[in-house]
Amino acid sequence: MIERKARLKLESLLREISKVRILVVGDIMLDRFIWGKVSRISPEAPVPVVVVDHENYLLGGAANVVNNIHSLGGKASLCGVVGDDEIGEKIISILKKIGIGTDGIFVEPGRQTTVKTRIFAHTQQVVRIDRETTDHLKTGTFRSLSEFLNRKMESSDAVILSDYGKGLLTRKLIRGAIRKAKGMKKVVLVDPKPKNVSFYKGATIVTPNTKEAGEASGIPISDEPSLKKAGRKLLRRLKCEALVITRGEEGMAIFEPDQEFFVHTVAKEVYDVTGAGDTVIGTIAMALATGANVIDAVRLANYAAGIVVEKKGTATVHREELIKAIGEY
Repeated sequence: MIERKARLKLESLLREISKVRILVVGDIMLDRFIWGKVSRISPEAPVPVVVVDHENYLLGGAANVVNNIHSLGGKASLCGVVGDDEIGEKIISILKKIGIGTDGIFVEPGRQTTVKTRIFAHTQQVVRIDRETTDHLKTGTFRSLSEFLNRKMESSDAVILSDYGKGLLTRKLIRGAIRKAKGMKKVVLVDPKPKNVSFYKGATIVTPNTKEAGEASGIPISDEPSLKKAGRKLLRRLKCEALVITRGEEGMAIFEPDQEFFVHTVAKEVYDVTGAGDTVIGTIAMALATGANVIDAVRLANYAAGIVVEKKGTATVHREELIKAIGEY
């Protein structure tokens, strides 16, 4: 059992997060899952024929970050763009159904909304099909989005930049958001893309996964020494308060100017890591917005991530599940 004092501290923190307001800015997408069975090989080519049983649609990218915050009882606003297509309409419909506002979602004519289609046969993923537009926003869309972002930031306790490399988070938008947020003394967290790493300088927390940290630092991460070397280099380069590297089934590594801290995963079994990074950054943002320190925030996020990786597909974690997990571990 987790030490009683530490457990009560995390449970108290979990109660406080319902009071915070988080603004999530980033690439909105839809995750489509097609489930079926294979009993034969196609006569047209040496590929399996998947007979579909059912399919489901789940929020992805920045929309999944907001969904995780919402499911844990926090208040979240989503700022992003979709295309004027069926997928964009479906995303807006899902958000409205679960009670998340859509006034910060801008529809850009001619843009294709990002959708990732994963086809599974007997629980094994066979192939993934992506449809997307990665062009930068049109001038009018960028102006409208920026105005909403600047207005909404004033009433938010923390800002998350969720970068999936789909064209929304340009250097101009990222640098402007970080500068404005810091001027308002807001916490800024970034889920990064390695190619944009130089744009995130000065953010409060940056949360790359192991692969992204290796690419961004130029140091391939294969063991703990290379992990520490890459983490230290990125921390110096980004000048952030903390760098949190998510390591899948190995947990997370925290790098601060004066210390390093490793948190081991609490998952019983890692089934699917899809969207786990969204859960992590959303939970850390809420915890930091209550005044928690980075280590406690990451510990809470680690429990949340441990729950979602045991679920199929892009999943969320609910407050009751998290309280139970903290008490049981």
